[in-house]
Amino acid sequence: QAQFAESGGGLVQSGGSLRLSCVHSGAIFRGGLFSLSTMGWYRQAPGKQRELVAHITPDSDPNYADAVNGRFTIARDNAKKSVYLQMNSLNPEDTAVYFCNRVGALLAWGQGTQVTVSS
Repeated sequence: QAQFAESGGGLVQSGGSLRLSCVHSGAIFRGGLFSLSTMGWYRQAPGKQRELVAHITPDSDPNYADAVNGRFTIARDNAKKSVYLQMNSLNPEDTAVYFCNRVGALLAWGQGTQVTVSS
């Protein structure tokens, strides 16, 4: 089944940075649908619900949750059907599995990428 493929996670110390990437492998985004979709990065920490931390509109207007505003930057490449998340000044509260997906009309979730921040 076509799904999102997230990468770039890892183990970093508090204050460090990571850059996450996401690409969709399926046919659903052919014909320009990706460029018309608002795309988001979500995260799920152990024992917590999945939450939307950043999203980017078709016009590349970014929006961030308060917890990450000023530290994370979302970007997109429509030609590559990819979404990116630059994460700076990471802290242990950012530890989670990170996923990408559309905002609103969700597609099948990918495996996510684990981000672990040590204190």
